[in-house]
Amino acid sequence: MGLGVMTYVPSIPPIRGMASACPTSSEAASSARYPGPVKVCRRTLAAACAVIGAVLLGGLVFRRPMLTWGATPEETTASLPGDELLPHADLVATRAITMTVPPRDVWPWLVQIGTGRAGAYSYDWLERVAGLDIHSSYRIVPQLQDLSIGDVIPVESDGTGLRVRLMEPDRLLGTCTDDGTWAWTWLLEPRGSGTRLLSRTRMSTRQRSPLGRLATNLLLVPASWVMERKMLLGLRQRAETGASMAR
Repeated sequence: MGLGVMTYVPSIPPIRGMASACPTSSEAASSARYPGPVKVCRRTLAAACAVIGAVLLGGLVFRRPMLTWGATPEETTASLPGDELLPHADLVATRAITMTVPPRDVWPWLVQIGTGRAGAYSYDWLERVAGLDIHSSYRIVPQLQDLSIGDVIPVESDGTGLRVRLMEPDRLLGTCTDDGTWAWTWLLEPRGSGTRLLSRTRMSTRQRSPLGRLATNLLLVPASWVMERKMLLGLRQRAETGASMAR
């Protein structure tokens, strides 16, 4: 924000009858201190180009780390259950986290997520800025544990969201939007006495304009990384704290 705002300082007209061919020293100093609108416009344009360039460079340099946060190279390239829900995705993110509790202690927290449900365990205030009624729960809600294939996990205030397509309790939750443009799968793998949680999102942006695809990569990728990273950390905190309190 703030780009394109120009500061215009009008010049003081000369006093009638006292015109001068050359500016005085005070006039020159004033001109140096207050550049004209053309100079300011050029500086503003240069600043705008610098910001846009930084965003583009950051998107290119950090794109892969943001799409693969927490995951190993093997996990990012592996075929996972749920990939078949959106086989021709052109944007894929695989993120992961390790927890000290078994999958059965993680599953209840996972199946209750959603707008108007137990929230997303992320930055609620950012979700609310976006107009979503998100209030992440710090307890397992018994009424939200009966998620089944065909149910919708709401992600919008109007109830639209991700429809459950695959489910294996304590192991797999696979979802996809009804328009087939977004799939999100969670896979819980036992690791000793703990859990390795893999989160894979697949998106198809082919139906969007070139500008829309560019905006998706520049804006959605970092935004999804910020929110999903917090979600996975929040999920781990709740699962590990809840299991500890239940002992």
